[in-house]
Amino acid sequence: MMAETTASSPKLFVFSTVEPKDELEERFEKGYQFLTSITKGLSEREANDALNTSICRGIQQHEDISLGLVYIILTEPQNTQRSYRDLTLLTRDGLNLVMTFLNRVIIEKYTKLLDAARIQVLWFSKELVRNQVIGAESVCNALLRQIAGGDISPKNIWLAETLLEIFLEFKPWFEKQSTLVAIVVYTYLRLLVDHGSLKLAAFRQKEVDLCCSLLRDKILDCLAIGRDLVRLLQDVARIPEFEKLWKEMMQTPATLHPQFSGVHQLMSIRTPRKYLISRLTPDMEAKIYFLLTKVRFGQQKRYQDWFQRQYLATPESQSLRCDLIRFICSVVHPPNEILCSDIIPRWAVIGWLLTTCTSNVAASNAKLALFYDWFFFDPERDSIMNIEPAILVMYHSMRPHPAITATLLDFLCRIMVNFFPPLSSQVRQGVYTSLKQILEKKVLSSISPLFDNPKLDKDLKGMIRTSFAEFCSLESELPQYTLSAAKPDDMLLPPADPVLPSVPPICKIENDTESLPVIPDGVTLPPTAMFSDDDEDDIPLGKLKKQEPKVCKQNTKEKAKQDDVDLSPYLEQLDFELKEAVLQIQGTRDSEQQCEVMDKLIETLIKDDDFDADMSAALATCLCQLLNEQFTNQLFPEEYEDEEAIEDSIGTSLFVIFRNLCQTPEEDPSRQQILQLLGDMHQRQPRLGYHLLYFLKANKICEDNMTHYKDFCKSLDGKDLAGCLLSDLQLCQEDDVHLFCYLIPDIYCQFASIAVGNPELLNLIVSCVDGVQLQELVCHVMQGNLVMFRKDSFLSVLSKGSARSDELDARRVRICTCSPCVRLIADASLEWETFEQYCLWTLISAHTIPVDYILPILPKLEFPQHAEPLTSLLLILKQNCPSEESLSCVLRRDGRSADPFALSILRYWSQEHEDKLAELVTMQLTRQTTTPRKQRLRDKQQGKSGPGVVQILYHLEQLRKTLKSTSFFSHYLVQHSLQQVQLTCTDGQKAKFSDLFSLMEDIDDVGMKPSSSTRSLRGTARTTKTSMQSGGRSKVKSSEKDSDSESSDDEEIMKPKSKKRKKASLVGSDSD
Repeated sequence: MMAETTASSPKLFVFSTVEPKDELEERFEKGYQFLTSITKGLSEREANDALNTSICRGIQQHEDISLGLVYIILTEPQNTQRSYRDLTLLTRDGLNLVMTFLNRVIIEKYTKLLDAARIQVLWFSKELVRNQVIGAESVCNALLRQIAGGDISPKNIWLAETLLEIFLEFKPWFEKQSTLVAIVVYTYLRLLVDHGSLKLAAFRQKEVDLCCSLLRDKILDCLAIGRDLVRLLQDVARIPEFEKLWKEMMQTPATLHPQFSGVHQLMSIRTPRKYLISRLTPDMEAKIYFLLTKVRFGQQKRYQDWFQRQYLATPESQSLRCDLIRFICSVVHPPNEILCSDIIPRWAVIGWLLTTCTSNVAASNAKLALFYDWFFFDPERDSIMNIEPAILVMYHSMRPHPAITATLLDFLCRIMVNFFPPLSSQVRQGVYTSLKQILEKKVLSSISPLFDNPKLDKDLKGMIRTSFAEFCSLESELPQYTLSAAKPDDMLLPPADPVLPSVPPICKIENDTESLPVIPDGVTLPPTAMFSDDDEDDIPLGKLKKQEPKVCKQNTKEKAKQDDVDLSPYLEQLDFELKEAVLQIQGTRDSEQQCEVMDKLIETLIKDDDFDADMSAALATCLCQLLNEQFTNQLFPEEYEDEEAIEDSIGTSLFVIFRNLCQTPEEDPSRQQILQLLGDMHQRQPRLGYHLLYFLKANKICEDNMTHYKDFCKSLDGKDLAGCLLSDLQLCQEDDVHLFCYLIPDIYCQFASIAVGNPELLNLIVSCVDGVQLQELVCHVMQGNLVMFRKDSFLSVLSKGSARSDELDARRVRICTCSPCVRLIADASLEWETFEQYCLWTLISAHTIPVDYILPILPKLEFPQHAEPLTSLLLILKQNCPSEESLSCVLRRDGRSADPFALSILRYWSQEHEDKLAELVTMQLTRQTTTPRKQRLRDKQQGKSGPGVVQILYHLEQLRKTLKSTSFFSHYLVQHSLQQVQLTCTDGQKAKFSDLFSLMEDIDDVGMKPSSSTRSLRGTARTTKTSMQSGGRSKVKSSEKDSDSESSDDEEIMKPKSKKRKKASLVGSDSD
């Protein structure tokens, strides 16, 4: 069936002598050895039967045999065909496991593969495509990523050409893979720039033919690339085939497809990140990621030098700078932690790429890549993070690199007119919008230092004033700022002591995360915590769960729909301008036009001095009717980790009202008119409240953005903030659980006084979350982003709870000042469903609340009615060493019932903390036997009494019955305390616990304490016995009926005379 194993197994990867053997190769070799051990010495038929028998035994055998066959395919070309045939016959999962490991080899180890192994990887991939195996496109995507831009080495050209031949040979299959088609077009359009030499002419022509045919036949698939497709087509526009295609796109776009309207349509689509990531090899991606997340500003030079030697040293590699700049601008979006740290910022890395560029053409293309998202920037669809690096490069280069600032400003002024003359007005508007957004988001507090820089020459200043008149108007009178000189060694270092206006970091709450969507599960990529996700074609299984309740969600929100209302009488109550705006909103379905009209409506409303309560009510009725669909449609995006998807979700006209509210200063009187309108709308559409909460979180306007919600609640008649917040959250929970969970961390942060420790809100949470959402909440808690229980809120909750003396006794309050919060929540949760209670206790455990804070609720819990909290408390106590208070609470439980709680924890403690438990049990027994009877009665009346002696003995008796070893009862402290208790017990109690007392050994045999203590105890026993006999003290009659009452038993315990008690006490002995 296959060749016998040679003396030395073939190698898969190449490593230096100092590197350890690769884990992945060891896994393949293990499968190879397992495979050969089964088939060695067998004929082909016998080997086939043996493999079939073995592979059916379990998953591990299936994995070992599959990987063994893959190893043979990759390392033994002579056995390739036979091994592939066996693999297809033996597989039980449609080669899913095989492709997972093959993708790992390509993504993680392709650069370390031996040349022979690389050839076999391509052969294997071709066979997968030939047989149309499900998932073969993911292997092709992984191989496409390994084609490096700016590299015309033979190995790189061979890989690109081989893949091209595969796509041409199996074109019918290939054209059905829409995502793969777009990535192939994007990849080979980019590579065409590098393949301009004569020796690559034949290969270049194949690339041209493939790209042109796909753009003509699959233009809709290619539209997914977005605006960067136009950028790549500009680079190859002088090739005759593409020149003809350009004319069709500009003059008759409908000939390509009826739904294609031209270049403007492409430029309006933001390029998904997966295409930008695809033009960097995984190794490049990891290096850039490391540079932007681990390297401190000022220490980056050696890393930049290494990167330049590795990837940017050849003339052809100049084109790679565009890919790097587009990747940094549109993919790497650092979170606040990095923006506020001393890690090298993005603008500095981009400045380094610009200053080290040696080609004029490459430099122009790099500038275009830097500003590319400015041209058609839309705040509702695009991210501020895409345009931030360009402005900061110009700003921070004014002093150390004034030529960079000047050339970028000159480029920006000229490109607005020359980029695409038919759309020059749209390009200008996009650039203006970008600058306005930069000022609104406080990326720069002022553009004046940049546009009015005295180091700019007069011609450039004139061009800037002509192009950006509204940004250069009155700010030229501002004083000039002094910049200290930068070190010549460092690239684009900021001034040592800048006097420029501060540049605060962009407020960005959540991390953007993205991995290449075409790589299946199981493939380890370089860390990509900084990469935001995009709309993907492949939805992970975990996210499919979030789509299940969609039907129920829509049915729930059907209640929000309002009956159609005749707006005529309400329109008559409005001013002419407001009426016209309402009619325009009613007459258009285009979202952008609705937003523009709504913005004008709010401006009119603010300026209208006659706007009163009647007009506000009429306008609110009209808007609620017209915007009803926005209240009933799904608000929260399914791809909620994608920042752009979040931004798109708040791009409707309803949120224009919220945005105007947030942008209006608190001291502005017109703000009350907006609040009045929102209050009237809330009366007619109560779901407006949580829509406002979502907008305030998603928009990230300022740090204390929830102030606007508080002002909104104040404007509502007869509602306080707490009631308004809870009612809004309840509606949100009923409509969309995912949105509700998304808001929860901010609710607890911004409304801590209301939310922390609130049983109603907790019930809302635990009654709707699933396992994934519960884990997210726990992760927020552990990261410090969410506090649901807090000490300083417990005392305020104390006044709301019951104040029964047996629950709120002074001793427990003294020991645990924050227990009432947990107790109130636990009291409220006892009637919840089982899963809800377990969710609650999981959240309590995540907060690491000390066990003493939770113990006071233990006596209230009954078995089996309260099994859930008892189970959770048992696990919490298991994690803690016993203490006096915890043992006291445990021993107060009924030891004669079927409740296994006390027995379970006592047995665990006796095994894990024997000495500590013995000491605490002795302390409890000693306290009960030495406390005067009157004091015990007084403590009991005041609710301060601990567990009685009989209670303790019941628990010890149960413990004795279950312990296999009596080492705990042999402990000298336990022995001493039991002997002391026995001396003070009645005859009935001695008879009842005779088996327990029988464990007392002769003191001389204990051997665990010095002889002085032994003699002292023996003397105490004799003295006590003599005292009892000489005193003629009468014994109290007892029976089994009397012993059933713990209180009566405790009262019947006999005490020695006071002068003898001092001698019998263990206080002051060596054991203490």
